[in-house]
Amino acid sequence: MNWPQLQTILWLRLRLARNQFFRGSGLGAVVATVFLAAAVVSGLALFVGGLLVGKFALVGVSSLHLMLVWVGLTVGFIFFWSLGLLTELQRSETIDLQRLMHLPVLLGQLFFINYLASHAAVSVILAVPAMLGLTFGLVLSHGPAMLLLAPLALSMVFMVTAWTYCLRGWLAALMSNPRRRRNVVMGITLGFILIFQLPNLYFNVIARGNRDVAQPAASPEEAQRQRETRRVVDRSRLEQALAVQPFLPPFWVSVGAQALAEGRFGPALLGTLGCLGLGALGLRRAYRSTVRFYRGETGGQAPVASTAPTTATASAPDQFLERILPGVPEQAAAVALATFRSLLRAPEVRMNLATSFIVMVIMMGSMFMRRSLKLPPAAEPFIVTGMAALAVFMVFQFLGNQFGFDRAGFRALVLSPADRRLILLGKNLAHLPLAAVFGLLLISVATIYFSLSLAVFGAALLQFAAALSLGFTAGNLLSIMVPYRIQPGTMKPTKMPTVAMLAMIFAQLLLPLALAPAFLPPAAALYWANGDWPAWMPDAVNLLLSSLLAGAAAALYWHTLAPFARLLQKRETKILDLLSVEVE
Repeated sequence: MNWPQLQTILWLRLRLARNQFFRGSGLGAVVATVFLAAAVVSGLALFVGGLLVGKFALVGVSSLHLMLVWVGLTVGFIFFWSLGLLTELQRSETIDLQRLMHLPVLLGQLFFINYLASHAAVSVILAVPAMLGLTFGLVLSHGPAMLLLAPLALSMVFMVTAWTYCLRGWLAALMSNPRRRRNVVMGITLGFILIFQLPNLYFNVIARGNRDVAQPAASPEEAQRQRETRRVVDRSRLEQALAVQPFLPPFWVSVGAQALAEGRFGPALLGTLGCLGLGALGLRRAYRSTVRFYRGETGGQAPVASTAPTTATASAPDQFLERILPGVPEQAAAVALATFRSLLRAPEVRMNLATSFIVMVIMMGSMFMRRSLKLPPAAEPFIVTGMAALAVFMVFQFLGNQFGFDRAGFRALVLSPADRRLILLGKNLAHLPLAAVFGLLLISVATIYFSLSLAVFGAALLQFAAALSLGFTAGNLLSIMVPYRIQPGTMKPTKMPTVAMLAMIFAQLLLPLALAPAFLPPAAALYWANGDWPAWMPDAVNLLLSSLLAGAAAALYWHTLAPFARLLQKRETKILDLLSVEVE
């Protein structure tokens, strides 16, 4: 090992980390310092908390309960590690090996530094102190044999981080093609969303449905028998779940904790050796795949250059961009069609739309499949109005950053002679189909489920139009004042100024207040329903007021286009600077 070289590399890495951490002056540096201090304090607090729990709360507990404590701690670590896994997989290397390949440096040292830097994750900062504190607390309450839990827990963390690093290296080679990279990230994100929503589906749909079909007990004795039966069933399910722990390497920690509580040292020692072996294997594969990737090798062999050049074939012109939108000015139609085609072709947009659709299906399924969902008739119009507002919420991240996906392409809009008012109109029209699909689907499902009248359905559509007009108005202002670049292949924004980030968060928190007028028509209908009026009067009032609200919101949107266009023309150079900056 070349120690002077290693010291130089470490100095370089620390200086880069310092510059990156305190890059934002003023408020940004203060916020970064606060987050760093909060992470350190949280780690110390969890260490002390684990120490106290192990010393006082776990005195005299059975080996089964001790094992369950470590199961919960392991599950918590894996859960929080999984939450940050997608960001971890997309994160660039701490030290770019490709820039140092021509220098006489030891790549193993650089690789090991990059691996150590990957541990700077919230899950590791919180989980490791908690595990060590709990271990030392158990040493004080159960004896020195519990010291074996420390290397066992650390080896488990090493195993998880090593294979995560190996996965990141494999994905780096797989995603060397930018278009394939975006599709891979989209697939990984959707997979994580589906996995994380499985417990929600089970507890809110399947398990709740099983509880609802249970018949009420006719006597106290029968109720006691039902409780005993449920207790036996739950105990059997717990035993079945715990029986698979020896086959899952992360849970060797809980198996070792139970064995140590029973006076057996073998499982803890074997678990430590097994985790270390698996971690070393993952780290070795990660190093080999990383070196092959930077050397341009695939499958262990050097790539073979193709000898025959490919012949480009002329494709037919895209007729979609030449379409004419009835009643829409030509410049606005061109911007709308080009933006809409760009949105549909961007994997990050498809990923976000698919995510919103999955969340919508799961949420509606968990709500509508409950047999116990009973609402008064007067509250049902508020449900469809809430669905209309929810549809605007789902697409507001697009409405509030309509230029973020243009990136450097925004230069074409700056150089174009098009009226800025028509540019804003075209951007809004491009996002209209996305919101309309969610709005129609949500409102239609709610209307069919609650068997609402056509008048309420029509009123809900008008309320959705009003909410969408208000969303476009607020989105135009945010897109001009607080634009931010979206990285290709991911919905993650670039490093925003702290003031702009706080302004965006504050604006999204105020969005429900901006959409509150959409609930005025059903509230007025509820007031009329409580009076001595004909049965059709509340629906008529709801429909009439919804029409007036939609007209007022559309007028507000139309009259704000001109001042927003002048504001866009003043700030378009600043917007271009923000959108064309590459991520470091």
